[in-house]
Amino acid sequence: PDPAWPGLAPPVPAPAAPPVDEATAHAEPDQRADRVRAFVAAAGGLTTAGYCRTAYRSSAFANSAGHTAHGRSVEAAMDGIARRDGADGVARRCADRLSDLDGAELGAHAAAKAHAAADPVELPPGRYEVVFEPAAVADLLQNLSWYGFNGKRYAERQSFAEPGADQFDRSVTLVDDPLGASGLPFDAEGTGRRALTLVESGTTRAVAHDRRTAGEAGAESTGHAVAGGATWGPMARNLRLSGAVAGPASAVGRSTTGAAAGAVVDADTAALVAGVRRGLLVTDLWYTRVLDPKSLVVTGLTRNGVWLVEDGTVVRAVRDLRFTESYPRALGPGAVLGLGGRPVRQPDRVDGVWWEAPPVRLASWHFTGGASG
Repeated sequence: PDPAWPGLAPPVPAPAAPPVDEATAHAEPDQRADRVRAFVAAAGGLTTAGYCRTAYRSSAFANSAGHTAHGRSVEAAMDGIARRDGADGVARRCADRLSDLDGAELGAHAAAKAHAAADPVELPPGRYEVVFEPAAVADLLQNLSWYGFNGKRYAERQSFAEPGADQFDRSVTLVDDPLGASGLPFDAEGTGRRALTLVESGTTRAVAHDRRTAGEAGAESTGHAVAGGATWGPMARNLRLSGAVAGPASAVGRSTTGAAAGAVVDADTAALVAGVRRGLLVTDLWYTRVLDPKSLVVTGLTRNGVWLVEDGTVVRAVRDLRFTESYPRALGPGAVLGLGGRPVRQPDRVDGVWWEAPPVRLASWHFTGGASG
């Protein structure tokens, strides 16, 4: 017997599942291909790669304790790059409805980024103020979820999370909201899923629990059990960084100049860039690896476009950089200089998992060298 196992989920009513879009649930390949075709056409002859996918799940749960649950979920996602002379631009979206994905808009954004990323220059390592676009912020959310707000790592004292402590900037509110989109209403153990506020106005409020970690902590499951949870632990997989209550509007073109025109493709990012005296605009992060789980120090690389910002204007493309940074420190009290007003949902490699965030302006990010080291 396993003394840490708290037993099966009891028979309790599951939350009502959010409605699903039937057109997305039964989308045909030609409908996805239409959006890919529009993306390629909008890229204007640049080399393109990526995907458009739809996912539909109809799931039921039953256990020998008499508990049953059922629900359906749908998702549509698009992720594509455009390439010009080795410079890549990217555009990603995740939505509840395939009809909400505009392949032409995404293709035009990716192409504009690729053109703006041409002829990059080297920058010395050091700490820079940064504006992270939603694709880059998604990596922060993913690692915060896996390593910080994970009930198993919290029980093992491998998490930075301290519920009740002011660990983040007051502008930071993080909510895991599986039912805010077309998600299943129960987890892998049959426990009902609901919105869980992990951070509220900078104060850590909770970590995610399944039945095992909740039993160890003397708490209740938050509905975050995943397949393989005995190894990986419970995780928030639909995490949203709330946007600013009232973000300033800005004309996109005002924040770019010369060859860098096209680096900024939305008003939220333009408004944040306009406040930067000298820093970097970062599109995306990848190859991120955790060096110290307790403080969540992560090393990784930029990709798909980095630009130097001077006096509120994007002036030139920069070669990819390696960074080493504590994610909680970078989002800590006083470290967040601005948030966009409109969170943008980013797809994960796994359907049903997404990360939603506006662009973010941070006071400091530690770049340790070029992409080669």
